[in-house]
Amino acid sequence: MLKTIARFSLLPAVALSLAACSSSPSSADYDKLTAEVIKASFQARGIATLDRLDQDDANRECAAADVAGKPIDEKIAKAIEEANMKTIKWPSDGKFLGDWKQGETIAQSGRGMTWTDTATTVNGGNCYNCHQISKEELSFGTLGPSLYNYGKLRGVTDPNSPASKAIVEYTWGKLYNSRAYTACSQMPRAGHMGILNEQQLKHLMALLLDPASPVNK
Repeated sequence: MLKTIARFSLLPAVALSLAACSSSPSSADYDKLTAEVIKASFQARGIATLDRLDQDDANRECAAADVAGKPIDEKIAKAIEEANMKTIKWPSDGKFLGDWKQGETIAQSGRGMTWTDTATTVNGGNCYNCHQISKEELSFGTLGPSLYNYGKLRGVTDPNSPASKAIVEYTWGKLYNSRAYTACSQMPRAGHMGILNEQQLKHLMALLLDPASPVNK
C-alpha cells in the first residue's frame, strides 16, 4: 500500500518534468544560459575585472548576427556607426601627428590591461598582433590588413597639407573608435575604451602617416 502511494505521489513531479522537456528553450533562455556559463568561466584577477564581460548594444547586435550567420541589419549597423562617431574626440590642440619612433614602440607592445599588469603599466597598442606594419618585421598577425606603406599608398606626402586632411581624420577616427566606420569591427577601440591616450594615438598616427616612418619606406 505504501509503495502504491509513493508511486502515485511521484506523478506530478514526472508530469512537470515531461512538460519541461516538451517545450524548447527560447533564444532568450539560451542567451541567459550562455552569459551565465561565460561568467562562471572567468574570475577577477588583479586589474582584470569581470566588467569586461558586460556587453553594450553594439556587441549584442553584432554577436546575434554572427550566431545567425547573417550580416547585421543595415539600419542597425548605420545606427551603431552614427552613435560611435559621436564618441570620437579629436586632438585637443588640433595636431594629429607625434613621433613615429615612439609610435613603433607602442605598436610593438602588447602590455597593459591584463591580470599580470599593474594599474600603472603603460598600455601598448599590440598592433603587430593583427597587422603587418613595416617590412623589417618578420612576425606579425594577419587578422587585419597590412598597413605597410599606409600613408604612401594613400598619397600622403605631407600629413599637414589640406589634400591629406580626409585621410588624416579618417585614420584618427579609426584608431579612436573603429566602430564609427564599421559597425561590427573587431579592431580595439583604442581611444574610446581608454586603451591609449591622446599622445599615444598621435605617435601611432605618425607611424602610419609620416613619410619618414619605416611604414612608408
